[in-house]
Amino acid sequence: MANARTLRELAAPELPQQPLCITFPTLAENISFKLKSGLIHLLPTFHGLSGEEPHKHIQKFDVVCSSMKLPRITEEQIKLRAFPFSLKDAAKDWLYYVPTGSITTWAQLKKKFLKKFFPASQAVSLRKEICSIKQYPGESLYDYWEKFNKLCTRCPQHQISEQLLIQYFYEGLQSSDRSIIDAASGGALANKTPREAWLLIESMAQNSQQFGFCESNPTRRINEVEKPSIQQQLSELIFFVRQLAVGNMHQAKVCGICTNVGHPTDSCPMLQENEAEQVNMAEGVPTPRRPYDPYSNTYNPGWRDHPNFSYGNKPQNAFSNLPPGFQQ
Repeated sequence: MANARTLRELAAPELPQQPLCITFPTLAENISFKLKSGLIHLLPTFHGLSGEEPHKHIQKFDVVCSSMKLPRITEEQIKLRAFPFSLKDAAKDWLYYVPTGSITTWAQLKKKFLKKFFPASQAVSLRKEICSIKQYPGESLYDYWEKFNKLCTRCPQHQISEQLLIQYFYEGLQSSDRSIIDAASGGALANKTPREAWLLIESMAQNSQQFGFCESNPTRRINEVEKPSIQQQLSELIFFVRQLAVGNMHQAKVCGICTNVGHPTDSCPMLQENEAEQVNMAEGVPTPRRPYDPYSNTYNPGWRDHPNFSYGNKPQNAFSNLPPGFQQ
């Protein structure tokens, strides 16, 4: 039979369908299970990018699947069938390369997923951020507490005790908030147990969010030099440039009548001469007209002496100025 096949048929690849890496549990008799499109649209998506949080994706996926209650169908069966629909792009490709039949439970699938997209190096990096957390100047106690909790949630396997977590948080506080917490704890936070200290800080953070205030004029130490903010310096620079531009415009103002730069429009000499003529006409004094006045509205006899015109008995010979040797 192999010799009877053509070269084209022999070169054609045969792609047998590979089963998925997940082996679904067998259902009871007379039970059919089918995912509804409404559930698939509610599932969160994970693309496998560096900025995504795999633990948060697992939590969102658990919330959606726990809301689905089907008769005689366990929650684990729902998760195993629905999880591939929550993966996109690189994460979806990873699922296809997992060995066939290597996953039989939801715990195995979750462990392989976190091992791939949350390696040990990322956990070490987040653990370092937790240990070196600092409160920025101007950051409220509530914002600092929220930032600390988000770091701890992103790395559930940080393996840091509650005592050390409180210590890292307390050491990163600004001096003002640290004094307030010490005063609220009766003198020093170290006199509280780790659980009491945690509850006290959490209560104070929530209280600062509900009844927070903004300092209109914060106090400064005596040896602290007041420095203008970058926004203030930028505003002053913009104001100076605008003033400089306006001054240059006033200096280079062009007259609208004679188009000269030396004087503004209201100080034009031609405008002053017209005003003087109007005053003389009102007083009955004849105004001497300049010869060849281009702005005259009536006949101007001065045009008769203009060198560019000829009047009277002057010979009108168009060829009088020709060089010698030319015929008319």
